[in-house]
Amino acid sequence: MAQNNITKTPLDALGYGFIKDHHIPKGKDEYYLRNMQMRNGIHYRTLTAYEIEQLVRNGNTTDNWNQILVSDAFNPDLVKNCKFHGLVRIGKLEPYYLGFSDLKTPVGLYNSTIISCDFGDNVVINNVNYLSHYIIGSEAIITNVNELVTTNHSKFGNGIIKDGESEEVRIWLEICNENTGRKVLPFDGMLPGDAFLWSRYRDDKALQQKFIEFTEKKFNNKRGYYGKVGDRSVIKNCNIIKDVWVGSDAYFKGANKLKNLTVNSGPEGRTQIGEGCEMVNGNIGYGCRIFYGVKAVRFIMADHSQLKYGARLINSYLGQNATISCCEVLNSLIFPAHEQHHNNSFLCAALVMGQSNIAAGATIGSNHNSRSADGEIIMGRGFWPGLCVSLKHNSVFASFTMINKGDYPAELNVPIPFCLISNDTKNDQLTIMPAYWFLYNMYALARNAGKYGQRDKRHDKTQKLEYDYLAPDSVNEIFTALEKLELYTGQAYLRSEKKSDHDTVEAIAVGKLLLKSNNKLVDTLEITASDIENSKRKTVLVKVRQAYKVFEDVLLFYGVKSLLCLIGKNTPDSIESLAKRIPKKLSRTPWVNLGGQLMPAADLAELRKKITTGKIKGWDDLHAQYAAKGELYEEQKCLHGLATLSEITELSLHQLDKHQVNYLLNSAVSTMEWMTKGIHDSRAKDYSNPFRKMVYESFAEMNEVVGKLEDNSFIKEQIGELKSFKKEISSLKKHLGV
Repeated sequence: MAQNNITKTPLDALGYGFIKDHHIPKGKDEYYLRNMQMRNGIHYRTLTAYEIEQLVRNGNTTDNWNQILVSDAFNPDLVKNCKFHGLVRIGKLEPYYLGFSDLKTPVGLYNSTIISCDFGDNVVINNVNYLSHYIIGSEAIITNVNELVTTNHSKFGNGIIKDGESEEVRIWLEICNENTGRKVLPFDGMLPGDAFLWSRYRDDKALQQKFIEFTEKKFNNKRGYYGKVGDRSVIKNCNIIKDVWVGSDAYFKGANKLKNLTVNSGPEGRTQIGEGCEMVNGNIGYGCRIFYGVKAVRFIMADHSQLKYGARLINSYLGQNATISCCEVLNSLIFPAHEQHHNNSFLCAALVMGQSNIAAGATIGSNHNSRSADGEIIMGRGFWPGLCVSLKHNSVFASFTMINKGDYPAELNVPIPFCLISNDTKNDQLTIMPAYWFLYNMYALARNAGKYGQRDKRHDKTQKLEYDYLAPDSVNEIFTALEKLELYTGQAYLRSEKKSDHDTVEAIAVGKLLLKSNNKLVDTLEITASDIENSKRKTVLVKVRQAYKVFEDVLLFYGVKSLLCLIGKNTPDSIESLAKRIPKKLSRTPWVNLGGQLMPAADLAELRKKITTGKIKGWDDLHAQYAAKGELYEEQKCLHGLATLSEITELSLHQLDKHQVNYLLNSAVSTMEWMTKGIHDSRAKDYSNPFRKMVYESFAEMNEVVGKLEDNSFIKEQIGELKSFKKEISSLKKHLGV
């Protein structure tokens, strides 16, 4: 029995009947959606007898010359060896050639089969074997393409179904978990906050249903939309392009297969797709770059993200300003500013909250603790696993966690931010150094915060992204870490005193007393935690006393910066005037990282309620709410900082006196001094380490290769900021009479 269903239809029907009669609304024809889509303003007319004669002489054919419409500035000499079927409309053709980069090609239609398409002015269509149901913008260049076609049920990568289609054909994006339990419907313009909201709160059925309704409402389910190639877009040397909507100024070269995609491109950013790429069922944002053998299936790439060098992105959302090269990423939701550059790294079933960097050999996705695909991993901002790290699902990490090379055998729940995690196989223990970044790597911590801001190329900044390492999310985690360190230290001390009948409250009180007093006895204790690794081996914490002090210092610094923000907005002329401007009721509330945008948990709960009650009626309404919440962020962050300052100092800020203000300002200066020194010293180690220096013939050669330490622009910038901060504090003291 024949396996391929080959149909036979009269040739003169080719190009007609794109929409079946029963899908065409009463009073409409099969071109009603096409006419609505075409907005180039060109007036088309029928061909003259002379133009038909010239077209025939040039080797062109059609079943009906009356179905070829042209503009008044049409030149038939610039159309050669083309086969036309159905209604074709052609704009102005003038005797020019279009040049783009090294490509130079004459305006006109040459050596192509064209079925029911519309063309803007001065296009180049050359050697396109099969071009069907597309609207091509002005000065677009399409050359050496095997197939460029749109079907009548095209969805352009959006998770909708067309009139008459079954639910089985709907495309879902299975993020965060391989078992599809967190799947979402992809749509053009989906922000990381949307993906996060939809993938969480799965027990809120009303919320989940609203998101489906939002997506359905955003798009039309009518059949018959044409594909589009925007003005000045260039497509050359590609194989198959099917059901792809392309914005203006895009550049495709050498792609193998592009199917069911929306490719945004234009003034907000030019998108490029290069050699050997195969991309199916996706949405691509403005300014994206995709090169060299990339494979992507069921995906979203947000604005200004990149896939390169054979990267594979499957069932995943890649946030703005992120780059993935060489490796494989599956079933993941990745917030903005993510870096993953190496061929043998693997990321699966993950929620990555941004500003992250996955090193070579990292394997994050093994569900070897279960026979089912139900594992997940959650990584806070600034997650940074080192070379050849293997992690076990389920695991959760606080912000700015660095992980040393190693195979980690058990699930981890690490609530301590800015820490270094090590797998000590010699002693069969897990070792954690809290506050590692502040103690030993301030240069990288501070530089990364500035780097991400400088590299933010987004034109659409609906979601206000936070790049500072000290922000409400990480600050709240530091408070949690302080409580944990107090508990672990108290338990260690009581064990050393052979007191086994203590409770948690007593342990916290003892640990707090030891750490607050900076007692060096803490250094002699073996401080362990029983709630971080799911195993019987020890979890040992090191440098606890130093970390506790650093955490207190940075919290006070964060709080004083908020106090300075308040002063800058209100310009009080005395301590009394300042105290009056500080709210009497300050509360450090929980915050959520909503796709890189930080938001009080109460505000998120409010958004959810507005969605389920119908006050937010669609994705555009929700995005407007993101923007509105972003406008409130600096003020909310300031209040959070003031609450932090009150809590860490145990002071009533609305009753401050001059001595307390002097102490707070001086403490902030001291903290910024050691931070700036830490930035310098952590970089200076690279210049003094003999193992760093040994590959250079001389110190002079080293300076030529890596640059002089004293010329480091970032360090100079930080020193300048310290001087400005000191000057600001000095001036403020005089102004307030401190």
